[in-house]
Amino acid sequence: MSASSDASPAPAGHEAAVVLSADLHARHAGRPARAAGQFSSTIELGSKGKTINPATVLGVMGLGVTAGSTVTVRATGPEAHDAVATLTDVLANVE
Repeated sequence: MSASSDASPAPAGHEAAVVLSADLHARHAGRPARAAGQFSSTIELGSKGKTINPATVLGVMGLGVTAGSTVTVRATGPEAHDAVATLTDVLANVE
């Protein structure tokens, strides 16, 4: 009798933090929402104990982050690294 394992490999994940140079208000919230929509990975933005799905402008605005806040970008799935790199770049260049 042989032991078999039904455990599938854990999904690829990636994480990075970025400090905002400007408030993430309505005009800026659309940028990460559009960027997140390009990926099939599960993406999360987190700050100050709150985590949201950045796929919608209202979700991004609901995070309530301001200039100087650190935002953590997390993603799991096949495009996790690219999703985190893209969102980090978008957030780092908010003006």
